Amino acid sequence: MSKMDPGRKGIMESVKDQMVGSIKGTGEVLNAAVDTVSGTLVTTIKGTGAVGTALTSTVSDVLRGAIMGTAQVGGDVGAAAKGGVVGVLKGTKEVGAETIDTVSVSARTLVKSAAEVGGDLGTVARNTVEGAISGAKQVGLNVEEAASAAATGAIKGAGEVSQEAVQQVRNAVTGVIAGVKVVVKEPFK
Repeated sequence: MSKMDPGRKGIMESVKDQMVGSIKGTGEVLNAAVDTVSGTLVTTIKGTGAVGTALTSTVSDVLRGAIMGTAQVGGDVGAAAKGGVVGVLKGTKEVGAETIDTVSVSARTLVKSAAEVGGDLGTVARNTVEGAISGAKQVGLNVEEAASAAATGAIKGAGEVSQEAVQQVRNAVTGVIAGVKVVVKEPFK
C-alpha cells in the first residue's frame, strides 16, 4: 500500500457516493455519470494539476467510482459507462487535458470495473464506444480516432478479465457503432 492510496480511495468513494445519491434522487444514470465524472475531474485536475500518469489514475478512480455507485443502486451500468466517457472528455476538455489516450484508459477502466460488479461486458464496451463518439463530437476530437481508442481500450480491459471477456468485447465493438466505422488497433499488449 502506497501513501497515496487514502487520497485515491477518497476520489473513488466520493464519486461512488455522488452517483448513489444522484441516481436515487433522479433515477437517471447517464446524466448523473456525465455530471459527476466531469465535475470531479475538473475539480481534481485543477486542484492537483494532474498530468500524465496522475491524470490516468485520476480518470480510472473516477470512472471506477461511477460504475461502483451505479451498481450499488442497481442502475444501468452500460448507461454509466456511456456517460462516464462523455464526462471524461468534457471534464478534461475544460482543463485542456483531453486526449485520445484518455479515451482508451477510460474504456479499459470501465470494462474492468463492469466485470467487478458483474455487468454485461459487451453492452458496457459498446456503450463506452458510443460515449466516446458522442463525447468526441462535443469536444471537437476526431470521432473515428476516439471510437477506435475506446474499442481498443475496452479490449485491453477485457484482456485483464478473461479470454472469454476479450471475445465478448471484441464482438461488441467491431463494426459500425452510432454511424462510425470502428477500427480496432492491434496488437493488444
